[in-house]
Amino acid sequence: MSPTAPAPRVVAGITTRNRAGILPRALDSLRQSSWPGLRINVLDDASTDATPGLAGQYPEVAWRRHERPAGIIACRNELMQAADADYFVCLDDDAWFVAGDELALAIAHLEANRDVAAVAFDILSPDRPDPVARGTPRPVAMFIGCGHVLRLADVRAAGYYASAPGIYGSEEKDLCLRLADRNRRVDLLPGVHVWHDKAWAARDWFPLHRSGVCNELAMTVRLCPLPDLIAVLPLKLASFAAYWLRQPRFLRAGVAGTWDCARHLPAVWRHRRPVQRATFWRFRRFPS
Repeated sequence: MSPTAPAPRVVAGITTRNRAGILPRALDSLRQSSWPGLRINVLDDASTDATPGLAGQYPEVAWRRHERPAGIIACRNELMQAADADYFVCLDDDAWFVAGDELALAIAHLEANRDVAAVAFDILSPDRPDPVARGTPRPVAMFIGCGHVLRLADVRAAGYYASAPGIYGSEEKDLCLRLADRNRRVDLLPGVHVWHDKAWAARDWFPLHRSGVCNELAMTVRLCPLPDLIAVLPLKLASFAAYWLRQPRFLRAGVAGTWDCARHLPAVWRHRRPVQRATFWRFRRFPS
């Protein structure tokens, strides 16, 4: 970044629903980040707990609220479309920065690499708790939604997150595949950590898995080129079936998600915008 150039405009966005107990950790993390002038927006997606009462504790935060839940895909799009900024920092409501300099490092990397559309932070969680040493940034297929930074010009050109039949699932993969089709990269910053607490207790797994299966199949139909789709879609269904055999508690939700996709198939097909074949197969072979 040139010393005389104006600092990039950066907006952070958090979509939340019924996470009043843990949301302050994410907000405090953004408050303490090393990026000057960071603007913070929270979209409360129709919480029924004490979330609205947190606004008074964070007067510098811009709060929005839905009276009816719209889902994470629509909420993230709303936050990005309203952001008058160069970069959009996305944190889940149960995620936070670990060291405090992560955002500055991500913005510096994006400023120095104009073909990079997104920076993926290195995610720690209860099932991966041990930090790793910081290393050289490297391209990856996709970012993890709980912590990343997006170049808004590239996301805008790609059409933001695509609408999907379900309210959750595959939105990051869908966007990253479309960014790759525009010759834009996603780079991981190894050792530059975001902690994702994975507040599973507040989650109902049946609708989440159902929605995830539906959206993954719908994304495949919409983006996979022909004739490849003829083979890829049955293979994806077989992969799901194998998972349900190993994890039978998810079988009923998975079958329901498959049926949901089938019901929405005419609408999904009308919005089919397949990526280039080379992009699709390069993406599938990409290291995670």
